[in-house]
Amino acid sequence: MTDAIRKPTVPDIAGLLFLTIVWASAFLAIKVAVPQTGPVWLATIRVVIGFLVLLPWALYRGIILPKGLKAWLVILFFSALNVTVPFLLISWAELTISAGVTSLLLGSGPLLALILAHFTTDDDKISWPKLLAIAFGFTGIALVVGGQALDDVGNTALLSLGAVLLASLCYALSGALVRKITDIPPTRLATLVLGLCSIQLLVLGFSGGLPDFSQVDQKAWISLLYLGLLPTGAATILRYILIRTVGASFFALGLNMIPVFGVILGAIVLSESVGLEIWGALALIVTGLFISRIPAGKKPSADTAR
Repeated sequence: MTDAIRKPTVPDIAGLLFLTIVWASAFLAIKVAVPQTGPVWLATIRVVIGFLVLLPWALYRGIILPKGLKAWLVILFFSALNVTVPFLLISWAELTISAGVTSLLLGSGPLLALILAHFTTDDDKISWPKLLAIAFGFTGIALVVGGQALDDVGNTALLSLGAVLLASLCYALSGALVRKITDIPPTRLATLVLGLCSIQLLVLGFSGGLPDFSQVDQKAWISLLYLGLLPTGAATILRYILIRTVGASFFALGLNMIPVFGVILGAIVLSESVGLEIWGALALIVTGLFISRIPAGKKPSADTAR
């Protein structure tokens, strides 16, 4: 039996704001550390630390493992799609594009999820508000791809932008897949996923050789620890607490603001240049995200009485 959600309180709103800022700031930490560690070891260290943060909670609650080969294969595929591949793509992309642009393009993820949900579910079809939201969002993406990002760093940026969009697609696909995993509670599922991804990334990292960690400066180490402890580890626990207590719909409103904080923090903390087309794309994508939350129309009263 699950607890009924309640109306958000001031601490809930503060927690959601904190979580939004933490996830937005992750792109800044990646930008600082990845030139020194490389994409593979940044992702590896981040995931291992995040796993160690979640492990005590999972042990306290009791580890639950998949039952049967098919269930294990689903979890392995999900872990690669939800963590390993997007973490590598994002880290690699930020070698050449800004943290702000990365967070902005990843903001398209919920819009991609709307399209996937239409074809993979029976209860989440595209409505007129969602269609308008998708149009706004992808107009914003086109503005970024066709504007300042390409002008600044040439053809390499095109590949980096494509990598971020592919990472966003991975998140959308994994979001659809997670609905198929019903026998493991969310936080313990996250712990298992990070454990499996730690193995995947450690194998990949050692196969390519160790970087010269003596050349990694203090600022990069602090960024790595921050990435593992907060955005990858502790934030996962807070995420599930908020969803359980105040509901996924309220939680989704906070996620809509990640691109906003990402662009603003990149400009303030890293002095990243934010051109007019970036602000325009931000406005379009965020508008699309909020439009997607508008109900398609009034439902029969019987729906609300269920």
